[in-house]
This record gives sequence, structure tokens and C-alpha cells, in this order.
Amino acid sequence: MLYEHIDTAVIDGESLPWIPFTPYAENVLLKYFKLDPIRGEWIVMMKSPIDMQLPKHHHTGTVMVYTFEGQWKYKEHDWIAGPGSIVYETAGSTHTPEVVSTASTDGYVLTLVQVNGDLAFLDGNDNIVALENWKTGLQRYLAYCEQHDIAPKDLTAFN
Repeated sequence: MLYEHIDTAVIDGESLPWIPFTPYAENVLLKYFKLDPIRGEWIVMMKSPIDMQLPKHHHTGTVMVYTFEGQWKYKEHDWIAGPGSIVYETAGSTHTPEVVSTASTDGYVLTLVQVNGDLAFLDGNDNIVALENWKTGLQRYLAYCEQHDIAPKDLTAFN
């Protein structure tokens, strides 16, 4: 396919399921929009409850997080991200997320996250214990769709 044939497209969020971020946190929900095997990019909405417990992690690429609802931060920083804020994470950054407060009626912080590359979960000694990327996201999405009898969309397509 030539680039001239790739058109602007919309991804209908209402047609995509919320998927538990297993095995890391059953109560953190993800809605995958794009899983790009060429650029190694994944775009996902994340719903995190007030008691979110995600481990410390390291990014191999850049990350941008836009906050719609609630407040959150990284334990390693003194800033707090709230509605309307964008957090830009440099490649090679390491941090531990935590929810500060939720303003939504369902008790979640709601963010849109664009990740480039791998997210490496770390143990207490900073050893890598798990990797997340576009491919693990695709595997989680397809498994969830199969388990719940949902026809999966091709989230790797260009349009």
C-alpha cells in the first residue's frame, strides 16, 4: 500500500472494550486504540482507581500522558498531574505511579497514554521482571476478545 492510499481515520472508542491490565493490576483498565508494530507505539486509555498499585517501571522510549479526570503523580517527583495536564516522559526515565485523588463519579483517574517502545517493570532491586509493549498489548487485547466473544478490530492497521 502506498502512502497516498492511507487516509485519515477515526477509531471509535465506544466500540473498544475496557481490558484489565493483568497480571499487574485487575483494577486498572485499558482501552487499546493503536498497537503499531512498525513504530513500536501503543496508544491506550487507562482507568486507574484510587488504590492503584503499579510497580516501578522504566521506559525505553518517550511517553505522553494526558489526564482527563482525577490526579496522579510519580513517587519520584513533587508535581501532581490533574485534568488538562500533559506529562512528557523522556526515553530512559524510571518512576512509580500513584493516584493522588479521583474526581470522577466512578472513582477512577482517566488518562490517554501514548507509549513508544517498551515499558519494563522493575523489582525492588531494579531488575526487570516483565516487559510491556505493543505486542503484549495486542496479545492481551486478542485474548480478552476471544474470552468474551468479541470480534477484534485490527489495531495494527494504518487506517
